[in-house]
Amino acid sequence: MTNGNSVRVVAAGDHFILPSLIREALARQLTCEVGELRLGWPLEPFGPVAEVTEASDAEDELIEALAGAQVLVTQMGPVTERVLDACPDLRLVVVCRGGPVNVNLDAAKRHDVRVCYAPGRNAAATAEFTVGLMLAALRRIPQAHDLLARQGSWEGATYYTYEHSGLELEDLPVGLVGYGAVGSRVARALCAFGARVMVHDPYVHGEIHGLRVASLDELLRRSQVITLHARLTAETRGLIGTRELALLPEGSVVVNAARGPLLDEDALCDALESGHVSAAALDTYAREPLPPDSRLHALADRVVLTPHLGGASRAVAEKAARIAAEEVGRWARGEQLAHCLT
Repeated sequence: MTNGNSVRVVAAGDHFILPSLIREALARQLTCEVGELRLGWPLEPFGPVAEVTEASDAEDELIEALAGAQVLVTQMGPVTERVLDACPDLRLVVVCRGGPVNVNLDAAKRHDVRVCYAPGRNAAATAEFTVGLMLAALRRIPQAHDLLARQGSWEGATYYTYEHSGLELEDLPVGLVGYGAVGSRVARALCAFGARVMVHDPYVHGEIHGLRVASLDELLRRSQVITLHARLTAETRGLIGTRELALLPEGSVVVNAARGPLLDEDALCDALESGHVSAAALDTYAREPLPPDSRLHALADRVVLTPHLGGASRAVAEKAARIAAEEVGRWARGEQLAHCLT
């Protein structure tokens, strides 16, 4: 057991998960010394740093802040081999996100540093955002807003014509590809709208909200809308491509607020240009930020594009800080860690 009063924690937050949120959450778990460091994300982009990915380029700042610290709580801090080599007192890293992609896990293990993370922090927010994207795409809400609010034009009323009017969720066949923490919440919400929910997820057993469909091909053939909720793995990369999109009924809608590489963007653009897919709503992309030369920009009348905002709610930041602080409390009390990888 560690004496909490002797523990020094660095709260390396950012402009979303504020250092103060981490400090306040820690105060509810134990008495310890907390040093605060604010990294630049999301006002400054993340990216690869040395051998880790999706991190703030702040190795020097992190090394300086970690002098004499046993615990790091962070979202975007680059926990590289260089950082670990320079911080021999470090014993615990808690990452305030669904996976510690910003941590060199092999190096952490060699340095006897435990690494924890915060699963489920953004499941509710992403599920709600997904339904919002779906409604926006089905009813052409952003396009109508742009015409009226930005251009002062009432031409959005053409969406009231039968030819251009949208689809409603009630009785609509909606297929979910994946049924994890986010997908299951989306399914419940869509059932409340009265949609005909179908689910394909070979890894989930037991009761689900909606109709279980055995194969992805069958799900695609039966769905007027598909929404992606699968994990990104070697097997699921490019899961929805030209062949899969062709299986959808004419005029279908595609929603992706999970991981960009699940979807072949060029294949989607082809399907949108041909009219086989009538609309799409995307929050994640194969490359982020979305490149200026992406074909999606030229399809603004048929797509809803948001800059990876599915998890952007205050509750997510507060949940992440709380989950992380609870892990620090367990570690300080010598208890078993709940979400530990090393």
